[in-house]
Parts: sequence; structure tokens; C-alpha cells
Amino acid sequence: MAVLLCTFLSLHPLCQEIAQLPEIQQQKDIQGMSAGSLWRSVIKQETKIREEAAIPAGNFNNVQVSYKLFGLFPLKNTELQMIPSLKLFPGGQSIGVSLQTKGVMVVGQAPVVSRDGKKHLPGRDAGIEIGDTVLKINQLEVRSDEDVAKAIDEAGNQQEAVKLLIRRSGQTETVEKSVTPIFCAETGRYRIGLYVRDQAAGVGTMTFIQPQTGQYGALGHVINDADTHQRVEIAEGKIVASLIQSIEKGKKGSPGEKIGSFVENSAFSGTIEKNMGNGIFGKVTTGDLKNPYFPEPLEVGWASEVKEGPAKIYTVIREEKIEEFEVNIERVLWQRSDSKNMVIRVTDPRLMEETGGIIQGMSGSPIVQDGKIIGAVTHVFVNDSLRGYGVFIQNMLKDGGMLPEKEAA
Repeated sequence: MAVLLCTFLSLHPLCQEIAQLPEIQQQKDIQGMSAGSLWRSVIKQETKIREEAAIPAGNFNNVQVSYKLFGLFPLKNTELQMIPSLKLFPGGQSIGVSLQTKGVMVVGQAPVVSRDGKKHLPGRDAGIEIGDTVLKINQLEVRSDEDVAKAIDEAGNQQEAVKLLIRRSGQTETVEKSVTPIFCAETGRYRIGLYVRDQAAGVGTMTFIQPQTGQYGALGHVINDADTHQRVEIAEGKIVASLIQSIEKGKKGSPGEKIGSFVENSAFSGTIEKNMGNGIFGKVTTGDLKNPYFPEPLEVGWASEVKEGPAKIYTVIREEKIEEFEVNIERVLWQRSDSKNMVIRVTDPRLMEETGGIIQGMSGSPIVQDGKIIGAVTHVFVNDSLRGYGVFIQNMLKDGGMLPEKEAA
């Protein structure tokens, strides 16, 4: 069992290596007569490079490969897409994350006690479920719990039902529900028996910053609502610097945690534009985020390059200071496309002493192996705080829209 680490493609690697062609080799004259060279003399390969539109990380070229019998008769045409060397600044900064939800999320139900002492659950009886998102009430958008309470009370005072436009978790379609408010004797206003939430906040870690555009990726996993465990749909969000004030050490059965606060006069800030399965993504709008260990950006290590063995992570365990710690990648799970792509173990004696291993708030801490940024820490094993999961940087880039849809790797 593992838990997320913030306080709130699956091709075989060999195929990936084949697809990531560093360059197109010119066909050499066939001199030998081995079985392979004999076939190469019969079936010849021609290659053409076709440039696509550039994206901030670099140019993505399409390679057209044609196979011809005796170099004359076409047999097959194949198109491969080459991914060039991408470079990112590793993060490691502790960040405070605040999200404003799109609409309000239903996180609980509570009976409304009417004047005659009877208990009612109007919202539940109308078919509204925990995890639903309320987008509009009587055709008006709602952005906060105050908006919801006001609209329901006004309708109740006029002896009218309210029409709620809702979206079920994980669905794109919306549905309208009609609910009749009940006057609550305890609060003195009309209610429908629902608890809603309009925002989420927590502490995590920056993973990378794109040098040319200021785009970033952080956390390495989705932000879910603490009560419903459903993905939070965001209307807007913001990141700022976070100050780590103390550490609650992890131990078997009880994951530790970074205790932090948002920095009032933050040295940087940024938007949150996406809350995806492999992280949150947006753009740094003010300030300059630098990791002192990396004055220059690092190349991206694709999933096919990740291997078992030593690596390093970068994170904050005191105030705002980024530090380097040793880990070991025990297993690489190429077949998974979620945020659990590798099993890592903390081997750094100081980190084990200070935190007990991997702790909450460490999610997003970049993982570097052989001089390349390969991923981020995402989860801790509940029964072994020295071990946890990491996500491939490749999967984060894809979720952040920083790779093309038709991805070679």
C-alpha cells in the first residue's frame, strides 16, 4: 500500500529505443554476404526527414522510412517520429499550492432538521451524490459555498425549488437536478443537506521548469479532494514558495510529513492550469526558480533510459534550502502509464535520520540519474517509509502538453 506524497506509452523499452532515433545513418555499401547483409542487398531502406511545427522544447521531426525490393519496387512505408534532446531545469523547491475548484464539489451530506423535528436529506433524495460538482444553480454559476448557500436560501424563501446543474466525477456530461429546500430550524435558513467545498491547498515540491517558456511541472500526481478522493477540477490556481518549519518523521504504518506554510512575500509565483494524473502544470509568472546544484538545464532521460541502480533526489527539509540526497532505483515498471513507474529506496543516511525516509510533501522531488532528469518522487509505502514510487519525467511532460500527441517514446 502506498500513499500520495502531498498534503492534500507503456511500450516495451526496446521499442522506445528503436523509436528514439538519434540520427539517420546513411546506407552503407553492402560488402559482406551474411544472412543479414544478403537481405539488406535485396530489400533496401530509404529515409526522409520531414520537419513538423516547432514546440518550445525543440523541433520534432518525422522520419519516413521506405522499404523497396532490389531498391526499385516499393514494399512498405513507415513513419517514425524522433524526439530530440530536451533540457529542463530540475526543481526541488518547496511550493505552496492553492486551487479554486470549477464549481463546488459535494463532499458530504447532513440531514436538515425541519420545524416539526423531522430529518430530511433533500439533496440525496434528488439524486445528488458525494463527488458530484455543482456548476450552476438556477442558471447562475457558483464559485463558492457562500454562492450555494445564498441561492438555496433565496429560493426557499420564495417557496421555489432550485435547479442544480451537476457533473458526475469522471464524466464530461452534465445533468440537471431539481431540489426543494427545507427550512432548517437549527440555522434559521433554507438548506438541501449537502456539504460543499470550493478550494484545496497543500504543500508539495517543484519537479522541473522549462527554460525557454517558464512552464513547469510539479507533484508528479493528481490532486484529489481529501474527502471524496476525486480529482479536483480547477477553475484557477496558484503556486508560491513554501517554508518548511518542521518535519514529522515517518515510521512503519504512519507516513511522515513536511510541516510548512506559504511564504507571504514569495520569491516566485505561478499559475496552475492543469491538474492531471501525473502532476500539476502551469507557468511561472514572477521570480526566478533556481536549483543551486544545476546552474544549467539537464537533458531529459526518457523511460527507456531509466535503469535500476543509484540516483539522486532534490528536496527541501528545512526552510527553503534545496538539498541533494541519495536513493536507489530498485525496480523499473515500464508497463505502467500512471504515476508509479519505478520503485525507489532512500539510501542517504542523513535523510533517513531527518525524515525517516520518504514523507508527504516530498511529492514532485526530481530524480536525477546519470546526469539526466528522469522523474519525480510520488508515493511512500505505508509499511516501509524508506521505499516508495516515482513517475517517469516523460509521463509528466506528456500530461503537461509538452510533448506531441503522437509520441515516439
